[in-house]
Amino acid sequence: MAHQFFFAEYILDNLPAPRIGFDVVQDIAEPRLRLYVTSHGVKTFFVRKRVMGRDKRIIIGNYPDIDIPTARARVTDVIKGASKKVPPHRNKIEFQKLVNAYMVKKVRRGEDARAKLRRAIDRHLGELFTKNVQDLTAGDIAATLDKIAGPAISGRMHELMQSMFNHAIEEGYITKNPMHDVPKVAQHRRTRPLNIAGLRRVVSVIDNMDMPFVRAAFLMLVYGFAPKSKIFSMQWRDLDFNHYMWGTMPLSDRAVVLLQDLPQDGRWVFPGRGGCALADPRMTWRRVAMAAGIPNLTMDDVHKFLMRQLNWSSDHEEFRQNMNMLLDSVLG
Repeated sequence: MAHQFFFAEYILDNLPAPRIGFDVVQDIAEPRLRLYVTSHGVKTFFVRKRVMGRDKRIIIGNYPDIDIPTARARVTDVIKGASKKVPPHRNKIEFQKLVNAYMVKKVRRGEDARAKLRRAIDRHLGELFTKNVQDLTAGDIAATLDKIAGPAISGRMHELMQSMFNHAIEEGYITKNPMHDVPKVAQHRRTRPLNIAGLRRVVSVIDNMDMPFVRAAFLMLVYGFAPKSKIFSMQWRDLDFNHYMWGTMPLSDRAVVLLQDLPQDGRWVFPGRGGCALADPRMTWRRVAMAAGIPNLTMDDVHKFLMRQLNWSSDHEEFRQNMNMLLDSVLG
């Protein structure tokens, strides 16, 4: 066990050297700081740290080349440095292989979301796949991002590549993230164009449609308080008309009346072609938006507008009543 005392210059200057081997003394002011004293009178500051299960002694420097206050100040940084995992040095890797490894190790999504992300990567970043990650420059990446139509997608790819290259650094393929030198894509936040009068016009146009299932699906975008992906994939097995529930979510009165008038002769509430659920009818919706005088209106705008107006409640019945009151006040 090391002898403990307060390190001071007049004490360390007069420490006796052992006859053979070395002695170890410990500082009381900074208990992690220790000092070797060899039989030749050499005095060396060091710290001890368990690294990967092994006791490691890390040299700070010799006294008096390093004075006591400096040695104390370096203790914390020296211990932190010893705790850092040293990244391995690996051979070159193509960008496509980095993408594959990133998808396996870092992406935590459902199967459909993973497939959608993979399609976006293949489409927008495919021209980089055959290049080595170590050889990619900020200019190469910026040129690829400039070819992407739409600032939202380009910005998403920028964020994704930032994360990919951070993963490459962790794995030891590169030491610097090239995305630091790629300017971020300017994002222009879209203003949602819907208001109460606009929603009334939209519902009026939908009421006059001659496609029953699409008409009902579009009305459920209003009555159902759910995004289009959930509306179009509704299944009859999830509906409980006795308790006015859709899975774990309450149904408004208008939604119940609308759904009960539909034929319940299949799996999907809104069937599409080939026995599948209704696909995203963007062209039909575009005609609805044009007829309502809101050409840039999206289906998600309807959901976002209603959810901003809706008062939330953890009680299902109270929440359902809030839905009914909002629809009555907005649609009359």
